[in-house]
Amino acid sequence: MVIMNPGTAEEMEKFVRQGLLYDLYGELLTDHQQKVYGELVNDDLSLSEIAELNGITRQGAHDLIKRCDKILEGYEAKLHLLENKLAEEAADRLAQDPEDNRTSETANETDGI
Repeated sequence: MVIMNPGTAEEMEKFVRQGLLYDLYGELLTDHQQKVYGELVNDDLSLSEIAELNGITRQGAHDLIKRCDKILEGYEAKLHLLENKLAEEAADRLAQDPEDNRTSETANETDGI
């Protein structure tokens, strides 16, 4: 799924994930793939705008972006850099302010009462 203007929370998560994967693995894409995918995730261009800038059809831009999504997800499936980074950030947040986490756990426990 290519997300142009994320509307739902799920679409926003997908859009953010695309950007994070591009930041981590973008250098492994070809120059052309980097340019097109960067225009999507960094410049927030539409498929039509990307197609026009790169002299390809809208369908060609869509296919290239889908292929890049698949490539980047493949790298993540093998290397887990994003997963590890997010886990590390969560652990850092927990270590910095464990009181916040205890408060939310207590609130969750009392919600069921």
